[in-house]
Amino acid sequence: MRRIRSVLLSALLAVGVVAGGGTAAASPTGEFAPLNQPGPRLSVPAARLDASLTCDGPLRGVTRDPILLVPGTTMEPDVNFAWNYERAFTRLGWRWCAVTLPYDTTGDVQVAGEYIVHALRTMSRQAGRDVDVVGWSQGGMVPRWALRFWPDTRSLVDDLIGLSPSNHGTVVADTACQGSCTPANHQQASQARFIAALNSGAETFAGVDYTAAYTNDDEIVVPNAGPTASSALHTGKGRIANIALQEICPANTADHFAIGSYDPVGYAIVADALRHDGPAVKGRIPLTVCGQQYQPGVDPSTFLRDYTAMVRFAGDSEGDAPKVIDEPALRRYVFPRG
Repeated sequence: MRRIRSVLLSALLAVGVVAGGGTAAASPTGEFAPLNQPGPRLSVPAARLDASLTCDGPLRGVTRDPILLVPGTTMEPDVNFAWNYERAFTRLGWRWCAVTLPYDTTGDVQVAGEYIVHALRTMSRQAGRDVDVVGWSQGGMVPRWALRFWPDTRSLVDDLIGLSPSNHGTVVADTACQGSCTPANHQQASQARFIAALNSGAETFAGVDYTAAYTNDDEIVVPNAGPTASSALHTGKGRIANIALQEICPANTADHFAIGSYDPVGYAIVADALRHDGPAVKGRIPLTVCGQQYQPGVDPSTFLRDYTAMVRFAGDSEGDAPKVIDEPALRRYVFPRG
């Protein structure tokens, strides 16, 4: 009987009805889990999670926060970062790690989030420090899934820096994924249930500094200009900087792939956030970057080969997750626990 009454009460609260004919206050997270609901145990085997993380050296004894590099959709770390960010950070003496996500980052983003949770916990424990995160496209968004649904990770992250992150999805996927798509592409549609859950309650959290660098000429994450820019973040208690490349260099024409690989303005925003407390500040970015062709780490003599390999890899479906008709169902942990 007690169980029946409990179920009835939960149902009444869910539709806003309480005893006495009043209306319950709407939950700040809507139908989704409270912001501080503890995250679930990771479902991915530990050995697989361990194997997904590679670093350019030991983390113990580092004197600055290590950096986690997260690739974009259809990417794996080497193709995305080995010829640009990894080289640049290594030359600066900044310790970095990179995480390989399932199916070239095209699988269920909810599963990818578990890899980020594991990476953050592992890196912070080994380094004894916070972790800075740098990601491109989905790689700039999926760490937010970890922060949203595994609250313990919020104390492990100092900076979260996204390069054209798909924080509010893209209308490109709204159209392209009316038929079959990989799970991650379905989930990055602007109208996806995944995107609604990701941004429920708060987009940012206290103690984490968020920098979203994006380009108005983005052809993948759309729209990415003006007040409705998908990459921009607005709510929550984290410190936020939303910076379009064109706010610094009006003539910049970087597209989605350029900002994630060789654009010097995007790199300058990333480096500014990593070098200072708080998110990036566009007024600190030297205007000399507007005249540069490549970011640090890029070798001009091999640029064409490296960039072509990245774009070709992105367009090759080998290794991608099987396409499905519908967006993957949201996991149980996304909702309040009964």
